[in-house]
This record gives sequence, C-alpha cells and structure tokens, in this order.
Amino acid sequence: MKLNLTSSPHLHAEADLKRVMYDVVIALLPACAVSVYLFGFFTLAVIATASAAALACEAGVLYLRGRRKEIRETVFDGSALITGILLALNLPPAFPLWMTAVGSFVAIVIAKHLFGGLGYNLFNPALIARVFLLISYPVHMTAWVAPRVSDSVSAATPLGLLKTDGLAKVQGTWSTMDYLLGTTSGSLGEMSALALLLGGAWLLYRKVISWQIPVAMLGTLALFTGIFWMVDPQKYASPLFHILTGGALLGALFMATDMVTSPVTPKGMLIFGAGIGLITGLIRLFGGFPEGVSFAILILNACVPFIDRYTKTRKFGVRGVAA
Repeated sequence: MKLNLTSSPHLHAEADLKRVMYDVVIALLPACAVSVYLFGFFTLAVIATASAAALACEAGVLYLRGRRKEIRETVFDGSALITGILLALNLPPAFPLWMTAVGSFVAIVIAKHLFGGLGYNLFNPALIARVFLLISYPVHMTAWVAPRVSDSVSAATPLGLLKTDGLAKVQGTWSTMDYLLGTTSGSLGEMSALALLLGGAWLLYRKVISWQIPVAMLGTLALFTGIFWMVDPQKYASPLFHILTGGALLGALFMATDMVTSPVTPKGMLIFGAGIGLITGLIRLFGGFPEGVSFAILILNACVPFIDRYTKTRKFGVRGVAA
C-alpha cells in the first residue's frame, strides 16, 4: 500500500462521511416514526420509495459516468439515503408513489450530479425536488389529510388556515400541544416539533451540526414575526406558532445545516441563518404562499459563495481580511 504523506500538521478526525450521514439518518427516525403513526403505513411506503429511488438513481448515474468501482461505496455512504428521506418528509402523507420517485430522480440526477456530485451541488437537492414537484403537481402537493389521532376535521395546515381564514380560526382548531405532538396537518416532516427537536439534539450532541444556523434562523424568524405580533396580536400569530409549525424546525435543523450548501465560517453561518429566517417571515406574513422555508433556504444557498468570500478569517501573517 502506498501512503501519500503531505506536509504537517496532521489532524485526525474521528468522524468520517459515512458516520456523519448515518447520524443524520438516526436523527430523522423520530420524525419518520411519528409520521407513520399519525398517517398510517402508506407513509412508510412514501419514505421507502423516495429512499429506494434515490439510491437507484445514485447507482445509475455513477454507472453512466464510468465510476463503477465507486458504486457500492458511494451508494451506501448515506448521502443519497438522506436526500430520499428528506424529500419524503417534505411531501404530503398521501403523495403518489410514482411522483415520489420522480422527485428523487430530480434530486439526485439534476440537483446533485449535474453539478458534479456530492460536495459540488450549490442547492439542497431535496428542496430542489420539492419545489419541482410543487410546480409540476400543485394539487397533489397540497392535498393534506388530518392525522388519525386528531379531533380536528380540518385537513388544512396551520399556516394554510392562517393564510385563508385568519388567526382566530387557527386558535380554535389547534393548541400548542398539537404542534408539539404533531396532531395537525402538513407534510410528513412538519408534524411533531418534539420529534424534530429530539433529532436536532442528537445532531448537536454528535457535533454533526453547529448551533449558529438553527439559532440564527429561528431567532430571526421569531424576532421578525414577534414585532408584528406585538403590534397586532389579533391578526398576527405568535413567534412560538411560527417556530413550531410548518417547515421551520425541519429546515433549521436538517435542511439549512447541510454542510455542502451552507457557509463554512461561524459568522457566515449566522448571516446565512438570519437571512433564511427573514425571508421565511416575509413570505409567511406577506407572500402568496403560506410557507416560505424551502424558498428561503434555496435563495440563501445561492448566496453561500459570496457569504464565504466576505466572512473568511484572516490568514496568519496577513493584515486585514485575506483577499
């Protein structure tokens, strides 16, 4: 075996790509389990289809690119599996399986490999697929159903009901406990805030993610919506409502923190997270869509090269910020 030795210093990290990826998979399991419990076993079929299609597309693209020796290692490194699971968690409970497979194709082939593969994609693949499906199949992407354990007959999401019927209707339909446990309506990954927080705590404990992006995103969202709530609490929902509903927690803990499509500096992470929170708040309060997390993350994904450029740290021996 030939050992290529580079110049010092040499640092050893306990974590490798596979361990990091499967830590994320473990963190997503509580949200997946809650969604299956609330909506039945067809939900499990959606998650399985999205994951299997993502793995198949990953293998197929590598084969076509002539990287056949890498297929086994790359397919099972966990990255494609995470993309599939995250895509499924961004879909409604009764989403058609063939459309789910189309979404996985878009995520892996177009959003990931057309940019060069893992580490080169500018945008989060699962969110690109979600937006594609929302534009292509808007009826199916907004076909919500009420959980089996819910007392509510409304199939609208809390954010959707807020947009169409106002705050009073939302407050008369669900409580804060409903948002925590997930007994509302929405995408599979928008259900239980407690399940998402549990997964996020695991990622922080394992040092897979840093605190800057989630705190900056959720803090900015809370601050922005809180200003309007304090001005008119009869019209605008509280900051806690905006944090616990929709894709805020899923986006803050699992989507915005994607290491490939987020900044690398702590200062850049804070700017990145704050930008996502601000745009999410603007869309939720004044936009045509009830939810804005996906759009906000994708917009800030495009800004990451600029954020990294202007927040990189000073090099040793160089005055000021390095050019």
